[in-house]
Amino acid sequence: MVADDSSHINAGQRTNPIVGSAVSSVRVATPSDIDGIIEIFTSAFFEDPLWGPVFPDVTRRATQADAFWRQFVTSALRYPWTFVTERGQSAATWLPPGSDEFTAEEEDSFERFLVAIADQQIADNILAILELFAESRPSEPHYYLSLLGTHKDHRGHGSGMALLRENLARIDALGAPAYLESTNPANNQRYMSVGFRPHGSFTIPSGHTVTTMWRPANSPNFQ
Repeated sequence: MVADDSSHINAGQRTNPIVGSAVSSVRVATPSDIDGIIEIFTSAFFEDPLWGPVFPDVTRRATQADAFWRQFVTSALRYPWTFVTERGQSAATWLPPGSDEFTAEEEDSFERFLVAIADQQIADNILAILELFAESRPSEPHYYLSLLGTHKDHRGHGSGMALLRENLARIDALGAPAYLESTNPANNQRYMSVGFRPHGSFTIPSGHTVTTMWRPANSPNFQ
């Protein structure tokens, strides 16, 4: 699940093809970062062609999305693979090989949580979408980019792609492949520019198509 950064990094902002310098620094997130990361993702996905419409009432969307993304981010922090840029422009959550999005307890209560923040129809729709995401994940061990987003106030400066490059350098050092789902076709070329290639696709009940993308282990440095 990745949101549009609305930019590429220009040549003057890049130190090498994978690790960009459009952000001053990247660090592993801590619990004190949760509120800031939620604000980033709520802003980044507000008009996403998939995740925006799942909360159809735009007057309630920000509140509902805040609660929704909080579930993902809070759970992901049990792994040391959530990253934030130092000035809070962009954030990313990764799941390491063999890990699950939620704990068993969180999974059991997730439908009730969705009904509480929205209603049963919205909950059923989200659960159907997430089931398609889960069914499409490759069985081969990989690092999974669960969420990547840039706050709307910081779009256009390349911080999201710089963060992604920095994270991929870490994964390359481990010799591992990476996987993501692109919910916006406008982003596909951006992910291809750092070594991802289309892996497959699936269509959610609304008719929107999601592209899955795979990046082999130790992928060459793409410009």
